[in-house]
Amino acid sequence: MNVIDRATAQTPKFFKVLRTIGVVLATVGGVLVTAPVSLPAVVVSIGGYLAVAGGVVSAVSQLTVKSDESE
Repeated sequence: MNVIDRATAQTPKFFKVLRTIGVVLATVGGVLVTAPVSLPAVVVSIGGYLAVAGGVVSAVSQLTVKSDESE
């Protein structure tokens, strides 16, 4: 199964929820990193980590597919 097939295949419900959580984490991280106000370095650093973690969780969750029980 190639990447295109995996990305378009059906995803289990748990991983759909996990994908949504990952997108939210990435969005919050992006907002913290690009905030127009001056934030402490710790907050900006945490925002970067949230963005990366959210992106990884979303990507892995998207590529997880349901398998047939008969196989």
